[in-house]
Amino acid sequence: MAPSLHTTAEPSTSGQRTSVATGLLGKNPEHNTPLTTSQKVLNLLAALVIAGTYTWAVLTAGGATNYAGYLEGTSDAQAAISLPLMLGYTAGVLLLLAANLSRLPLATIALIPFAAAFNIIVGQLIGFSGIPLYLDSVATVLIGVLAGPAAGAMTGIITNLAWGLTVNPTTIPFAAGAALIGFLAGYAGRLGLFRKLWGALLAGLITGILAGFAGAPIAAFVFGGGQGVGTGSVVAALQAAGQSLLGATTLQSLLSDPLDKTIAFALVWLIIKGLPARARRQFGG
Repeated sequence: MAPSLHTTAEPSTSGQRTSVATGLLGKNPEHNTPLTTSQKVLNLLAALVIAGTYTWAVLTAGGATNYAGYLEGTSDAQAAISLPLMLGYTAGVLLLLAANLSRLPLATIALIPFAAAFNIIVGQLIGFSGIPLYLDSVATVLIGVLAGPAAGAMTGIITNLAWGLTVNPTTIPFAAGAALIGFLAGYAGRLGLFRKLWGALLAGLITGILAGFAGAPIAAFVFGGGQGVGTGSVVAALQAAGQSLLGATTLQSLLSDPLDKTIAFALVWLIIKGLPARARRQFGG
């Protein structure tokens, strides 16, 4: 039986703080409403749609004649790749929202807008700085670790949707990747990887690699490279060195995303370490 987070004494000492952290970060119970059969089907369908869309985009870029037209800038060729890619990722995101948002406790839902606002502010600042990073997922990772994979995924999705509808429309197609980041952060918390700094760094590295692969087709085929000043310049340099658009964008993602997510996960580790035990216990239920 999982240890109760409510039997810990007053969190005034380091030993008591460690006890609560072990219970929360080792098991990380979400206390969400259990998945119904229809919600399980929606989650599975969302994963298949997103994975299928990604595979289709990569295969299309690798061999279809439309890809040559895309590079030449013809509108028909661009639409043949970018439009289905956006529609597929968007459909997957909507399925995830439908399956999981209603499962979250009210306390978690109430925090998501604040987490999204933090992500947006930091992301905007980094985007204008010229640094080839993002750092727009720190709050997503934090919610995922404290409240579980579903909460992390919903935070990522809502961040990108709110960001796109208010400030920067280019972030909306990346909502699926943001969901993946929050989901993986939640599972890293469940596995207890945030007990030690090295575990958080390892989880961030793996998450960054997967997120880089997931976001590269969107960056390449919908936006022609990168959105930020820093990431766009890296893509341009790689293309000048002979890489294809998708190749350059993927390499840029694999350079930037693992470092970016490793930093984000390390920051969350520091935040969690400094949180009062009472606050951490609240997220456990």
